[in-house]
Amino acid sequence: MKRGLLITTSGAVLLGAALLATVTLRPGEERIVLRHADPDTVATGAAVYVEHCAACHGPNLEGQPDWRSPGPDGRLPAPPHDETGHTWHHDGETLFRLTKFGIGALIDDPDYASNMPVYDGVLTDEEIVAVLSYIKSTWPEDIRARHDDMESR
Repeated sequence: MKRGLLITTSGAVLLGAALLATVTLRPGEERIVLRHADPDTVATGAAVYVEHCAACHGPNLEGQPDWRSPGPDGRLPAPPHDETGHTWHHDGETLFRLTKFGIGALIDDPDYASNMPVYDGVLTDEEIVAVLSYIKSTWPEDIRARHDDMESR
């Protein structure tokens, strides 16, 4: 049952992300582009991550223990953002929208309960991209290459 719920939720998140309007971050860009090779973007992202993300996702992107099992509140703990998690399984656009608007918005369920805060109005689009770029910069080369391949489709 948990696996079915996870698959259903993941599918809904991806569908929701595809249906939302595109955010333009730089002139000429029509989709989210993670800049994991840009040292300034990565440095900004690391600082924003420490301030806004590390308390739950861990200072080393390790996530919370037993992150695949709901806690006493019925909610999933914060997943890792390193290569052991599933962050790299999602394209930059999905990750951006999840961070900015939350899972509930992506799956069109305003009652969806999550401990993940919504960062719309808290972080700028550039700060969100910087955090995601920082996270991607920490992945092993083979994982980054797989993510790049997914992004190019």
